[in-house]
Amino acid sequence: MNRLAKLASFACIAVGVGALAPTSVHATESAQLLAQASPTVTLRFSHVLGPREPFHEGFLAWARAVEQRTNGGLKMEVFHSSSLGREEDIIEQLRQGANLGQNTDAARLGNYVPQIAVVNGPYFAATAEDIERAARTPSLQRWQAELAERHGLKVVCFNWVQGARHFFTNKPIRRPEDLRGQRVRTPPAPIWQESVRALGAAPVAMAFSEMYPALQQRAIDGVELVYNNIPAGRFHEVLRYANESRHILLANFQVVGTRFFNSLPPAYQTALVEECERAGAATSRRIQELEGEVKADLRRRGMTIVEDVDHAAFQEAGKRAYQALNLTEAKAAIDREMGR
Repeated sequence: MNRLAKLASFACIAVGVGALAPTSVHATESAQLLAQASPTVTLRFSHVLGPREPFHEGFLAWARAVEQRTNGGLKMEVFHSSSLGREEDIIEQLRQGANLGQNTDAARLGNYVPQIAVVNGPYFAATAEDIERAARTPSLQRWQAELAERHGLKVVCFNWVQGARHFFTNKPIRRPEDLRGQRVRTPPAPIWQESVRALGAAPVAMAFSEMYPALQQRAIDGVELVYNNIPAGRFHEVLRYANESRHILLANFQVVGTRFFNSLPPAYQTALVEECERAGAATSRRIQELEGEVKADLRRRGMTIVEDVDHAAFQEAGKRAYQALNLTEAKAAIDREMGR
């Protein structure tokens, strides 16, 4: 087993153990009584990442904790690598009441409530603590309520922080002008595309699973991802530079359909939310720990790490993304409510 596979395997074990904190005897007994009176419900949960990603093991740990806490009354089946279908299609299905869940981001949720997309804007947050504080602001609470009540999308939690996104290319990138003429893959949502455009590159909307062959065929020049995506997707085989722009701190949202969530017994709802938050916190911590190891291993494999990036220049350029999508006021509201 190569070093990257070992690191990913170790991360999986650590996250699984960390996320399965014991629940109280009282909660377990209550769940047992409830399970006897309620039918077994199965939630099929989808994500686009590979089976070696820390997030996948985090989702499996979340599933085990929910099933244990509800005494088997609520089961979660986790599907990796978009095996249930495209993310956008899954989201539409769960809006219609299907027993589905999806790992997604504020960019895609912004297709329904535009203001919520600010969470995925350039330099919106620097740390996981920033994301937790933002989640408690009145504005984000209001936008999540609108998402649930008007659009059928219930946010279970969004403290799953996948890390800072950087530009991975075949040329060094230190300033926005270095991205001129570079075709960089983005997810198919406006905030992603406008963010990459504002930062200097030409955005190319593309599914995660299509990136590797697109890089091989030179249909795109680079990607913007977190470090832990690189070994899992073998992108180090087709890209030479990791440019530490840290332009987006990627917070992931776990969503289910409002209709499905409201159909669950209250104890099941609580278990789903609380275990989501617990597993998300454990997974985020482990990803942060693993990032340095992955970075060192990528360097040993020949990837050049560009650390002297002009973050001030990128941050100034990133403001154009908020302006292009009329999100300047939404960003300012969150900043005020967070006291920054």
